[in-house]
Amino acid sequence: MRVLLVEDDEDLRFGVAAALRAAGLAVDEAADLPRADEALFVTAYDCAVFDRMLPSGDAAAYVEGLRRDGRDVPVLFLTARDTVADRVEGFASGGDDYLVKPFAVPELVARVRSLCRRSAVVRPPVHHVGDLEIDTARRLVRRAGVLLTLTTREFAVLEALGARADRAVPRAELIESCWDEMAEPQSNVLEVLVSQLRRKLGDPPLIHTVRGVGYRLAPDGTR
Repeated sequence: MRVLLVEDDEDLRFGVAAALRAAGLAVDEAADLPRADEALFVTAYDCAVFDRMLPSGDAAAYVEGLRRDGRDVPVLFLTARDTVADRVEGFASGGDDYLVKPFAVPELVARVRSLCRRSAVVRPPVHHVGDLEIDTARRLVRRAGVLLTLTTREFAVLEALGARADRAVPRAELIESCWDEMAEPQSNVLEVLVSQLRRKLGDPPLIHTVRGVGYRLAPDGTR
């Protein structure tokens, strides 16, 4: 799940982004509406979180324009404006949720995850690859009936591979879908994680390297 966070307060943006990433979400950050507009143009987000009042303008007016253009990304407004009229205005402009500052970060994370689920593309609830079972709804992984303990990022990569089982998934695509703009695609972050996954999945190996492309999840090493 990928989130766009638009907040001009650098300290608040850093803290919220860190909490969302700790919850397993990929987060792109923008400090103003022009940067948000550019990000929304090039990336499909599961949710966007906007500070209501930005130096570059009122985010409610911007979101209203998104809705007129037929863009339906779920939006949560963060704002110090707490009157009933303000909240009604936020919803009327196309907002899906409204959280008043100061707020509890766990509540924000829960609301964002709820909006992300609302926008998620329907996927098969369980992927089977050989004796491996990936339950995407309950976020559980079993091999030969044995429950495995995976980190949030490990599960994200395995889920991405499972969704395209028996096919090569490009390295750049895995980085794009499972990390955010803070990750460096040229680093070995993916290779390290795949190595950890292979150890946890055990033998015979299920994750195969496709040289020059990326990785493939399959019961054997045939191409």
